[in-house]
Amino acid sequence: MTRTEEFTAHRSLLFAIAYRILGSVAEAEDAVQETWLRYESSTTEPVSVKSFLSAVVTRVAIDVLRSARVRREAYVGPWFPEPLLDDPYEDPERSAELADSVSMAALLLLERLTPTERAVFVLREVFGFGFPEIARAVGRSEEACRQLAVRARRHMEEGRPRFEADRREREELAARFVDALREGDLDGLTELLAADVSAVADGGGKGPAFARPVAGPTRVARLLAGFATLMDGVAEVASQQVNDQPGVVVRDRDGLLVAVLALDVSDGRIQTIRTVVNPDKLRHLGPVADAWRLREEAIARRRPPGDDAAR
Repeated sequence: MTRTEEFTAHRSLLFAIAYRILGSVAEAEDAVQETWLRYESSTTEPVSVKSFLSAVVTRVAIDVLRSARVRREAYVGPWFPEPLLDDPYEDPERSAELADSVSMAALLLLERLTPTERAVFVLREVFGFGFPEIARAVGRSEEACRQLAVRARRHMEEGRPRFEADRREREELAARFVDALREGDLDGLTELLAADVSAVADGGGKGPAFARPVAGPTRVARLLAGFATLMDGVAEVASQQVNDQPGVVVRDRDGLLVAVLALDVSDGRIQTIRTVVNPDKLRHLGPVADAWRLREEAIARRRPPGDDAAR
């Protein structure tokens, strides 16, 4: 098998590792590409190609994350990971664990860890690497990696989200949510929301997003119903798996992407709605609409004829 074939065989795993460490599709793809360049130029033949490539992509991702954290501290408004609609790494025997590890909620919990803790946790808890491999990947002793793993696991367990195991139930709930959203059905939306539900938006200063989190079923339902009313005839919504959890994709009439909503579901209700409208975080999913223009068009359509007050 050639190096190109060996690398291709492990590419989906490398992306899965990098994305969980970085929370960015673009940065993960860059890390994978850098891994290939280093592998291609290497003059030695590794004993285990998988271990070698995983170690390289981990080291690259750690370096990228350290610089990315400075930018995230200056980010405008809440920061969310770039939404992932399709995780290329598949392992049927561990599909549930992998789905939970790539959820928006889990990735945001990982933000609490140091870059090295995050890498150790991902390699050990998500992908089951042994400590000798992890130690080589992060440049620490095996004992240090064990301690990092314990600390990271404790931090994650303190706030780990609990998702319903039945994917079908979650998908049915998401479908009901989309139906109620399309209709602007205030009562229908309220019924699907948990008592402590919250809605948060990531616009990054580049997309229309509400400035502060909205909490409580009544307020969140009103927000959603108002959005549905405003966008009626201008945009369409559809159920879509987002980071292997229930979600919604919003597109304009030309099929251009407007927003992605990730839904946290527990006990048969929606606990958290995270909306990504920053166009920079959506471009990897396809052509993106001008959300500001779309919003203005929606407002203009609802303005009474002859009303020029807002112009």
